[in-house]
Amino acid sequence: MPIFQYKALDSAGKTIRGMIEADSSKTARQKLKKNGLFLTDIAEKGPGGKVRAGVGAARGGALFSGRVKIHEISLTTRQLASLIKANIPLVDALTALIDQVENEKLKVVLSGVRQDVNEGVSLAKAMSKHPKIFTNIFVNMVEAGESSGTLPLVLLRLADFQEAQVRLKNKITSALMYPMLMMLTAFTLIVGIFTFVIPKIVGIFTAMNKPMPMQTRVLIAISNFLTSYWWLVIGGSVLAYIMFKRYISTEGGRKRWDGFKLKLPLLGNLIRMLAVARFSNTMATLLTGGVPILTAMNIVKNVVSNTLIMEAIAQARENVTEGQSIAEPLRRSKQFPPLVIHMISIGEKTGELPQMLQNVSVSYEEQVSVKIEGLTSLLEPAMIIFMGVVVGGIVGAIFVPLLQLNDISG
Repeated sequence: MPIFQYKALDSAGKTIRGMIEADSSKTARQKLKKNGLFLTDIAEKGPGGKVRAGVGAARGGALFSGRVKIHEISLTTRQLASLIKANIPLVDALTALIDQVENEKLKVVLSGVRQDVNEGVSLAKAMSKHPKIFTNIFVNMVEAGESSGTLPLVLLRLADFQEAQVRLKNKITSALMYPMLMMLTAFTLIVGIFTFVIPKIVGIFTAMNKPMPMQTRVLIAISNFLTSYWWLVIGGSVLAYIMFKRYISTEGGRKRWDGFKLKLPLLGNLIRMLAVARFSNTMATLLTGGVPILTAMNIVKNVVSNTLIMEAIAQARENVTEGQSIAEPLRRSKQFPPLVIHMISIGEKTGELPQMLQNVSVSYEEQVSVKIEGLTSLLEPAMIIFMGVVVGGIVGAIFVPLLQLNDISG
């Protein structure tokens, strides 16, 4: 049944936006009228969330905008698993989900999925029509679950996987929030001193007609440049950023940049650990869900963002197609830690590769957490010392000579 999004006025004249299921726009209007609403705009939403037809089609597509968050997809996946496990038919389970989902965009997508399933399309194929909501990993695992008859179990694993990704992302974001705030404060303070404080002090030196120390003249020159050519600084920064983005968008540029990141002191090891944790967790989830190993490796290759590690995984996939091991090309690439190679090798020999990869994932996620906490504890005092040195240097270069001039004048 089609879904219509509408905008209407209630009896108090308050604007109400919502969605309604109906056979046609005429039926939708009648339903809304019975509810005491005066319709001002209505548009049918297609499976992809786009306006198909109806009044307000020109502007109706903007009635409901926004994005679907990972935790919303995770919750919906877990609920769908529970409904299917309770032997509720898939179409009825999707209908129940549509009724309780609050995100309008997700509601429209699920409606499209339900319509396709009702027409005989598999759940995986129906979901594959919405790649912005259901990723490659999601679709392939659902397909494997449907093929093996273990769809509820696969959906639960998918929900666990998504929640683990969210937890890791939130942990990194919260850990870096304070240092980033400190850096922003320091930058704002320095710019404020150079653009507002120093120009006023220059007038004092000029009025006294006294010679200024070298460090004071340097700071004044920097201040004059910033106040006179601020547009050049901003424009140059934007241009440099655009050129950098274009450079790393090229194959060679991205490879060099990814290699440089892995060699950074402190951060390089953390970036590698994050990539290994993502590789292990995703691979374990896919293999446990019944996805064939070649398909799983192809998906994982695209999940890992570092080019060098992607190449190592691609080479390992080639080895598997030739009937060889995964561990050997990963060892030759020198991008994976020896412990990870060792555990993968044992997993291949014992037939417990998914379990071994899951162990690697858990271990490295814990190490990432410890590493981030350690870096955060180092960054906080480092930022305070940096701000102290910068502000102290400015005070020494400007205010100390000014006080000396006052002493001489006195």
